[in-house]
Formats: sequence, structure tokens, C-alpha cells
Amino acid sequence: MAIKGKKYQDSTKLVEKAKLYDANEAIALAVQTAKAKFDETIEVHVRLGVDSRHADQQVRGAIVLPNGTGKTVRVLAIAKGDKAEEAKAAGADYVGAEEYIEKIQKENWFDFDVIVTTPNMMGLLGRLGKVLGPKGLMPNPKAGTVTMDLGKAVKEAKAGKIEYRLDKTNIIHCPIGKASFGAEKLQENFDTLLGAIIKAKPAAAKGQYIKSCVVASTMGPGVKVNYTKL
Repeated sequence: MAIKGKKYQDSTKLVEKAKLYDANEAIALAVQTAKAKFDETIEVHVRLGVDSRHADQQVRGAIVLPNGTGKTVRVLAIAKGDKAEEAKAAGADYVGAEEYIEKIQKENWFDFDVIVTTPNMMGLLGRLGKVLGPKGLMPNPKAGTVTMDLGKAVKEAKAGKIEYRLDKTNIIHCPIGKASFGAEKLQENFDTLLGAIIKAKPAAAKGQYIKSCVVASTMGPGVKVNYTKL
């Protein structure tokens, strides 16, 4: 097993492993344990009492965090004509159609973070399902990235819109900002994310919905949140 660095070991001393902290305490601790030389991202990991193998128990959506993510988001808009102009005007970094599909296919080009497109272009993008899907880059109407309102989609992506979805182990992993935001702004982002996840509870979900919740900085230890109070 790899030996963790001194900063990590110092950080773990601040956190009681078995304790369930109130959300505000947990977030403040996660900020305190962010000791790296770069501005660490604060992440939330929520385990849900659902089974992601069943279509009626999927939890997926997208929200704009009130304070953004602190990350510069590069947006690729696959569009033509007026919609391409609309995406450009809204600040998309790359706008085009076949030429970008080809660039991704032939050059393995991924200098973007989000793809937005219109429904009529999904046939083109479908060819890239095998490469975009595993990277979580495939546009999706539920996430608001397949829409006729491309201007809004570009602006939201730039403003810090994040997508949340279950992984195979029924856990949602999401960034809620940078350590430099401070606990108050991170708390606002946390509340917005958790509110959306709770609202998205599938009707088919039985028993306890939130099984566990952990916040952590990129390089720091996990801090357990008292999920019974969420």
C-alpha cells in the first residue's frame, strides 16, 4: 500500500474517522484539509439506496451551482446555421459540425469539457457514442445539453452547470467548487446539489434513499456527513 504524504497524514488528524459531521462542519473541515500547493476542488460523494441497473431507479440530472465550480469550462457546440451563430454569440469555444466530429474521430481530440447540440444533430453525434459515452461527454436532453436553446445551454455550462448521475456502485460524485471559495459559498453549492438529488428520488426507490455522504478535497481525507439530517 502506498504511503500517504505528510500533508495528508496531518490532515487526517483533523478528521475523526467514525464521526458523522453536520454538513457545515464537514465542508469547513474539507477546506481546512486542502493543503496542496494548488487550489483543490471540493467534491461530494453520495451513495444512494437505489439499484442503477434498473431503468426506473436511475438518478440523473443537471443543475447550475449558485457559485459555479471555479473551473473554466470549454464548450463545443455541434450546430449549423442560425444555431451555430447563437452558440458563438453565447461564448462557445468551438462551433461547427462534421469537421469537429471528424477531428474527434481521427485525431482523438478532446480539448473541451462539455458538448451542446440541437436534436437534429444527434444523428451525427451518435457515431461517437463509443468514445464520448465512457468519458461522460455524450450530450443528453436530461442534462440540457441537447436543446434548441443553444445560447442558454452554452451560458449555463460556462456558469458552472454540473451533471450528476449514478455510477455502477450507486454513488454520485460531483465537484462543488474550489477550496478558495470558502465554506459559505461551498455550503450554498452543496445545498443546491443535495436538494436536486433528493428531488430526483425515483418513485421505485424503496427504504433509505441517502445511504452515506462524504465531502473531500482533491488530496485530502473524506469527511463523513450526517446524512440523516440532509
